[in-house]
Amino acid sequence: MGIIRTDQWLKEEFDRPTKLCERLCPYFKGQKAKEIYNQLMGFGMYRPSRSAYSNLNDMVDQNVWEKVEVIFRKYKNKWNGPDVPVFLFPVDNQSGFFFRREEKRKAGVSFPDKMFLFLAHLEDPKEMEAIFIHEYHHVCRLSMLNKKMEDYTLLDSIVIEGLAEYAVLKHCGKEYLANWCRMYTEKELTNFWDRYLKKQLSIKKNERGHDELLFGGGRVPKLLGYAAGYNVVGKFYEKHHYSTKLSFTIPAAKYIK
Repeated sequence: MGIIRTDQWLKEEFDRPTKLCERLCPYFKGQKAKEIYNQLMGFGMYRPSRSAYSNLNDMVDQNVWEKVEVIFRKYKNKWNGPDVPVFLFPVDNQSGFFFRREEKRKAGVSFPDKMFLFLAHLEDPKEMEAIFIHEYHHVCRLSMLNKKMEDYTLLDSIVIEGLAEYAVLKHCGKEYLANWCRMYTEKELTNFWDRYLKKQLSIKKNERGHDELLFGGGRVPKLLGYAAGYNVVGKFYEKHHYSTKLSFTIPAAKYIK
């Protein structure tokens, strides 16, 4: 599959994203275009606006579709990863949305059988590679584990985020890590783990409390699950030989033993 030429879709339907999302219906079985668009907006997909149109023009000028295709082929071969469709759209950097990588220039969301990147103008091409690595690592692990989404636990979610960002560290360098990797001190993370996470690791993905503990909010520190995941994975690889391919299949429980 590789990169889907959504630049052509956007030329025709930029102002009607719900109509545009009708083209995604075959990839989301049983979901209507409006449902798909609402879901993707939650992860950073654009809303029609002047700034979003500017982001689209920047993407076209930078040949983003061609560049991401090169990155995709590189990591698909390196990791022997799945040949999934990759969809590129402008990022919604006008809203107060809390992006997964906490940066309004790029965001993404991954599934076992598809991947979405939401982008704008990026001065450093390595930033594009970093967000790709993070999301494609998710695709690879989700695909290899082959579990039903409802069977994933909070521990699974914490570990998958930590592993994806550790892959960014390995392949791009620490300067390309997300801000949440250094948001808290080791002491703070130890305290937060005992206070918030330790007894809740078995909460399923669709159960109440999962997202609050992963993303933070209310009484829970911001991006707690993400920060804890990167910390847990980092400690694991201080003691064990690191292989990106191996990280797609190691059970989450092994990272906290």
